[in-house]
Amino acid sequence: MIRASLDKQPHEVATMFDDVAANYDLTNDVLSLGRDRRWRKEVAKAVGARPGQRILDLAAGTGTSSMPFAAAGAYVVPCDFSLGMLREGKKRNAWLPLTAGDATRLPFRDGVFDAVTISFGLRNVQETQVALAEMHRVTKPGGRIVICEFSHPTWAPFRTVYEEYLMRALPPVARAVSSNPDAYVYLAESIQSWPDQPALAAALQRAGWSKVAWRNLSGGIVALHRGTKTA
Repeated sequence: MIRASLDKQPHEVATMFDDVAANYDLTNDVLSLGRDRRWRKEVAKAVGARPGQRILDLAAGTGTSSMPFAAAGAYVVPCDFSLGMLREGKKRNAWLPLTAGDATRLPFRDGVFDAVTISFGLRNVQETQVALAEMHRVTKPGGRIVICEFSHPTWAPFRTVYEEYLMRALPPVARAVSSNPDAYVYLAESIQSWPDQPALAAALQRAGWSKVAWRNLSGGIVALHRGTKTA
């Protein structure tokens, strides 16, 4: 078993996710008290996939997050750099074009996708700014980006309670349901160290995205950032 450190060395993060692949979706459902399903529905609405469109779903893990886009008739490419996650996804849905790839060096041509999305994975990328630029590169002009990521609750009393949950309640729950509970200690720490909503919006703009906006979900536990590629 391995626990990644906050410098986010790619091999450490990939190995950590390999370790938790089998029970990853179940563990997330338990730890979020089922809210992750609602968050993913909001992502699907924001992406607005339509028949014939090409959607890149980064940090797709086992492909669970890609299913709504396929159901809408889009051609979705689930991409992840954890081979363990991809193998687990192939067991469940062999028809999905699961693809191994690093968000900082995407294996796709320029301007291929109508939309690119990443849910709960951007904070695990070592070079966030490089990844945002890569997503911009592979998106068509007029295309869109949707990022769903843990963020910072906006109401101070709730933020205190939430941070207590992350560091005190999350590890023992993870020990009960996860094959690698130490991985969830890293994930809790990575949430606390992640930039807030305005800082991520600014990073999107620096990467070339325009019309950048965000919407808080569950009081800011999660934020949904969006942007458009204008050229």
